[in-house]
Amino acid sequence: MFNQEDTKMITARGSSVKTVEGQVDRFRKGFPWIRIIGPATPERGIEVLTPKEEDEAVAYCSKAEIAGKCKFVPASGAASRMFKDIFAGLAELEAGKDVAPGSPVDRLASSIGKFAFYTPELFGTPEDSPEYRKKVASLVLGNGGLGYGSKPKGVILFHRYPSEVRTAFAEHLVEAQEYMKNSDGTCNLVVTISPEHTELFKAALCDVKDKFEERYGVRYDISFTYQSKATDTVAVDMKDRPFRKDDGTLLFRPAGHGALIYNLNEVKDEVVSIKNIDNVANERLLPVTAKYKKVLMGRALILRDRIFSYLRALDAETDPGSASCHRLCDEIEAFLDRELCTQVPLTSGNAERAALLRSKLDRPIRVCGMVRNQGEPGGGPFLTVLKDGSTSLQILESVQINKEDSGAMDSLSRATHFNPVDLVCCLRNYKGEKFDLLKYVDEDAGFISSKSWQGRELKALELPGLWNGSMSDWNTKFVEVPVETFNPVKVVLDLLRPAHQG
Repeated sequence: MFNQEDTKMITARGSSVKTVEGQVDRFRKGFPWIRIIGPATPERGIEVLTPKEEDEAVAYCSKAEIAGKCKFVPASGAASRMFKDIFAGLAELEAGKDVAPGSPVDRLASSIGKFAFYTPELFGTPEDSPEYRKKVASLVLGNGGLGYGSKPKGVILFHRYPSEVRTAFAEHLVEAQEYMKNSDGTCNLVVTISPEHTELFKAALCDVKDKFEERYGVRYDISFTYQSKATDTVAVDMKDRPFRKDDGTLLFRPAGHGALIYNLNEVKDEVVSIKNIDNVANERLLPVTAKYKKVLMGRALILRDRIFSYLRALDAETDPGSASCHRLCDEIEAFLDRELCTQVPLTSGNAERAALLRSKLDRPIRVCGMVRNQGEPGGGPFLTVLKDGSTSLQILESVQINKEDSGAMDSLSRATHFNPVDLVCCLRNYKGEKFDLLKYVDEDAGFISSKSWQGRELKALELPGLWNGSMSDWNTKFVEVPVETFNPVKVVLDLLRPAHQG
């Protein structure tokens, strides 16, 4: 399948021929469908807290002992999709056509003064003409202007304030000081970026670091980390043969955000908050954002401490057949069912039962904010069956749901919430040791997508998503959070929404 030059290329990328052969085999075999019991809802699977419970979670968050906190921000890739419609409109204008009223380019030009990146020196006085629309699109996208068409989303100016403008990255720094400050006054952030964007992010940090540290009384410890080339996956042609470029070399592609589990596994802090780079709002909404992040953190720490107490109690039981151990296992089973929707299969004996319950407890924890369905894109929360027969809460993308399975489609239609990628994770066990997160990945939870390269069709392989299959074997809790905490910028016109305006 692979020649000597292929082997050299594969090895140079930090991978192995065996790994790549396994990827090709995966294209041929496909991925098994996940067995879905039903959607996670407030009736079972999603906690809807009372105001008193929210306050208790915030209070617990403030007093719990934590071996360091960190904010993990996926920020790889350019903002090209954010400007896809603007690129299309500019192509029409350059071809001598005008764009339709109300089209993305028309709205961009007519509302240009409302964007944080507007300056009269660059864009002049807004006017209603094809020439001005072309000028605006060209200046926003091209290197003769802002060059946003090829820059990462994190360094794009999102918000305007009376005395400053801020990038999405800068807003994450402001958020971090509000709810992720450590006891020593530090704010730790790990930001995943592409190597070619390093200098842009370093410059964006340099612009605000000293100013923010003085303003908010913190010290920022920022780490930029890259998605390893070793996690890229080989592409195949439509006959499932390794795809070769015109020069005969293999084509490798980034394997999606699931590859970031390797980056997350390098984090040393115990508690990690995960939030995408584009999900930030104007600082006037920070009180509600911070409150519910603390709610999630508090619920995660309450869950952590309850699990730790059960594991220590199991350690104290020397006889699995004793009445006290039997009562403890009953209590743990009820706890897993009530708190995590985890029901375990029957076992043949007391020792096996205790060992199974220990294995279910002793794993990483994630508490995920869930928002009521509002028509926004995002994965959904479901109750599923794992390979060992136990039930589990999972975040699934639509591509993971069998469209030919009427039961699965019924579950999808009845879903009440979606995942805005708002997670708090606990990454250490009850002995204070860091979990090896790679042991809890479901390798069967990836998916195959159709792509192209220079007009040629191909198939691409995505690893199990970071908050999907990569966290499949974690202890998971879903908590409802208000929609005000979810303010993504998927296209540039989203910046005109109230959450991004002053």
